[in-house]
Amino acid sequence: MQGFAGFMWLLSTALIVFSGFALIDAATRREDAYRAADKKTKPFWLIVLGLAFVVNLLFPILSFLPIIGLIATIVYMVDVRPVLRGLPGGGRNSRRGSSSDGPYGPYNGGR
Repeated sequence: MQGFAGFMWLLSTALIVFSGFALIDAATRREDAYRAADKKTKPFWLIVLGLAFVVNLLFPILSFLPIIGLIATIVYMVDVRPVLRGLPGGGRNSRRGSSSDGPYGPYNGGR
């Protein structure tokens, strides 16, 4: 019985890490990337993935709520995340390029 309990603890920990990664990934994507990808809004995904994370923390793996959270996390990771990553810039909040870049390319001070 100890082996089964250890396996269930490991599975529960993996679900917490998986849903936490998805939540952090969704939080670091730009809001306009969700609209450009024609997916639900960023707040929608943050709420769904946040609830999945909390459910995985609070409920044992044998109940149905963590399974619903797992399904929501899988949908984000398989359907939404690849589309967001495929957008220019990867849909990330960080800006790539020089601080002197303008909307049409680098600004060279009138040269």
